[in-house]
Formats: sequence, structure tokens, C-alpha cells
Amino acid sequence: MDSEIALGMQGRNRAPGYRGLFTIRMLMLLVMAVSVIGLGGCRTAPIRDLDTRPIPPGATLPQISKAIQGAGNSLGWAMQETGPGMVVGTIFLRDHMAKVEIPFSTSSYSIRYSASTNLKYNEEKRTIHSNYNSWVANLDNQIRANLAML
Repeated sequence: MDSEIALGMQGRNRAPGYRGLFTIRMLMLLVMAVSVIGLGGCRTAPIRDLDTRPIPPGATLPQISKAIQGAGNSLGWAMQETGPGMVVGTIFLRDHMAKVEIPFSTSSYSIRYSASTNLKYNEEKRTIHSNYNSWVANLDNQIRANLAML
């Protein structure tokens, strides 16, 4: 009988009770949350720099700079042109920060790791939290989409 009450079974017809189902759901959510935190807490991957990405012919340096900065800004990156042919992008998510350098010319651009905080960066192994590579891939996809409209 005690196990029936703990599982939310009450009365003659043993219909699930609200309190019991709530407890089971909370327990399941807690187990899932601990699993996600435990598994997600140690996901690192090699840093993937993206080198020599093609730029459509005929694009000018100002157009390319605008396309790169617009792509980053649309995804929440703070973009700054630091010199001719160089944009630096920084993204802040919760207590994490990632910074990339994006050198470009009229023929290609690259996205290269520059700095980070709270992303488990290992300089010796050149590894970082795997979310970083996803953020950079999203940035690259948006840059390519913007360049395609030139």
C-alpha cells in the first residue's frame, strides 16, 4: 500500500493522483537534468579554424566587411573592423566569451580562434568546449549567406 501511495495510486480504482504524478515527473526531470549537466560538462573538441573560404568574384573590400559584420551582428556577435581586411568578432553567452579574428581579402576570408573565457580552452591540445565550433559554424553560414547576396 505504501508503494502505491508513493507512486500516486489512490482509492479503490487506483487512479493516478496529481501529487504522485507530480513527484514522479519531478524525479524524472531531476535525473535528466543531472545527466545533461554531467554529460555536457566535459564536451571538448579540437578547435576548427576555417581557412580560405571563397568570396564571390567582384565583391569589394567594403562590401565584404559589411557582409561579415552584418552576419555576426545578426547572430549576437559584437563585430569590429580593426583594420583593412580584418574584423574581430566577440560573442558573450551567459558567463562564456569567445573571440575570433576574421581576416579577409577580395578572394577569401578565414575565421580563426583568438581568445575565450569559461570555454575549457586547452592551449596545448588546442581544444575547447564543443559549443564554440557550433557558434563559429553558424557565423560562417551567415557570412556565406550574406556574401551570396552581393
